[in-house]
Amino acid sequence: QVQLVESGGGLVQAGGSLRLSCAASGRTFSSLSMGWFRQAPGKEREFVAGITWGGTHTNYVDSVKGRFTISRDNAKNTVYLQMNSLKPEDTAVYYCAADSSLIWSKLRPDYWGQGTQVTVSP
Repeated sequence: QVQLVESGGGLVQAGGSLRLSCAASGRTFSSLSMGWFRQAPGKEREFVAGITWGGTHTNYVDSVKGRFTISRDNAKNTVYLQMNSLKPEDTAVYYCAADSSLIWSKLRPDYWGQGTQVTVSP
């Protein structure tokens, strides 16, 4: 079993930045592909960003390319999502996710965090 705990959400004005963190435990971190998903009110959960086991490859939804950066520190068992130039449409609950398979190939990864709220005001 894998436990994921997110932190770093909050309220920010449009154009601002936030960094989300997700600490993992319960399994060798480097065996997990990691990702971030989000769910806005009234919308389905969507993939935002993913990173491979060693961190060599990343993938992003088109709407965040050039603004968000996913990274991981395998020594600290932590994955990060740096979010810059935030827009009101980025407002959502952000979920950390993990899977032994490539994260962006899974409709529903095996492990999820509890979510952290990100609110971007106009």
